[in-house]
Amino acid sequence: MKGRPELYTSYKQDMGFLNTRPKRAWTSGLVVVALVLPFMITDDLLQLLATGFVAAIGAIGLNIVTGYAGQVSLGHAFFLAIGAYTAAALSGPETGRVIGFGITSLPIWLLAAGLVAALFGVLVAPVAVRLRGLYLAIVTLGLVFLGEHVFREWTSLTGGPGVGRPAAVPELFGVRLDQDNGMFTAAQQLYLLMFVLLVIFGVLARNLVRSRVGRAFAAVRDRDLAASVIGVDLTKYKVLAFAVSSFYAGVAGALLFVVNGFFDPGSFSLLLSVQYIAMVLIGGAGTISGAIMGALFITLLPRITRELPAVLPFISGDATGVITVFQLEAVLYGVLIIVFLIVEPRGLFGIWVRVRNYWRTWPFSY
Repeated sequence: MKGRPELYTSYKQDMGFLNTRPKRAWTSGLVVVALVLPFMITDDLLQLLATGFVAAIGAIGLNIVTGYAGQVSLGHAFFLAIGAYTAAALSGPETGRVIGFGITSLPIWLLAAGLVAALFGVLVAPVAVRLRGLYLAIVTLGLVFLGEHVFREWTSLTGGPGVGRPAAVPELFGVRLDQDNGMFTAAQQLYLLMFVLLVIFGVLARNLVRSRVGRAFAAVRDRDLAASVIGVDLTKYKVLAFAVSSFYAGVAGALLFVVNGFFDPGSFSLLLSVQYIAMVLIGGAGTISGAIMGALFITLLPRITRELPAVLPFISGDATGVITVFQLEAVLYGVLIIVFLIVEPRGLFGIWVRVRNYWRTWPFSY
């Protein structure tokens, strides 16, 4: 309304995308900063941020099935691996030592990676209809161990443990994005590509969860029996949640392989699934912004811990100290999950909401 821009007169207005002036201002500012950043920082930091953007895509996918639809999944690493190896196989040379089809066009192998992972998600989904809670978590956990065994033995696809295979070739309109050109470095190109893809997948996910489908997911999460009574098709929406989540995971796996350049079958372990669970819980379950915050936080965390040996002598970068930085990172994942679940269940997004509300009502406390 005129003079009262935040007073809504319809449900549609209240659920609108970027429906307030501060949201539009903050979003525009963040986009501008993100686009300027690659010309201001070093390539190694750009690669780290690109990894964070890709992890955010995967975290959004896990948040859809766990945070929005309420289906506990510990098998995210399996779907990441499916996407990574699908893209690598399609893009790999036909005459190489591992399976390859020579399709280097990024849109083709990226879409294929998501679709193949989504297909596996649909195959797993019928189990989700019959199980819930701990039982569903154990089943999805089994996928990780099954995947580790299959990928370790299928050397013609994965290259084998300790050997690996080349990542998919990020070629767009005939231009290799993983190689320097006259205007941009490879790190700058990959950073900008991953940022654009994060924006696209983030907007798509945000529109999905505020649609009729998203409301059905929330109903299933809050009380599936009550949702069934009011006419929500549990089978349909649980299958759809797993399919969408797996699609995002497949895309993230393919892109993660491209950014880091190397993976072997051991990379897609239970620890990777725990990292994504940590991203969702620390960022804030049931929020797209929270998934992005959590992914960036967890991705940047190792950069901080790798600096600790210079400050704390009992922490080492190898096996000579009391505790290594890698062990410390694994411990921190667990500690941070526990702390956030107890102190701030809504995660980093919840902290941001508190800060925003404080300044919105300042200097009044009521």
